[in-house]
Amino acid sequence: MKKKYQGSSRVKRAQLQALRRDFETLAMKDGESVSSYFARTMEICTRMRFYGEKMKDVTILEKSLRSLTRTFDYVVCVIEESKI
Repeated sequence: MKKKYQGSSRVKRAQLQALRRDFETLAMKDGESVSSYFARTMEICTRMRFYGEKMKDVTILEKSLRSLTRTFDYVVCVIEESKI
């Protein structure tokens, strides 16, 4: 029984590693809308959580704000300064 499911855990681990790489390299594309960018981000995060990744919402938000295009720098600044 253990051998039967061992391959499954290896596949899950490999899939999670690929998703982590996608998350780390994630960045908003020029001309992409904020909503489509956040949808892409949440899709990756949801899949990571499905494979067992413990991810805080703050981590996702910080990554999202860091990877917005330069045109949103002022928005990011306002959001970061308004944190309590």
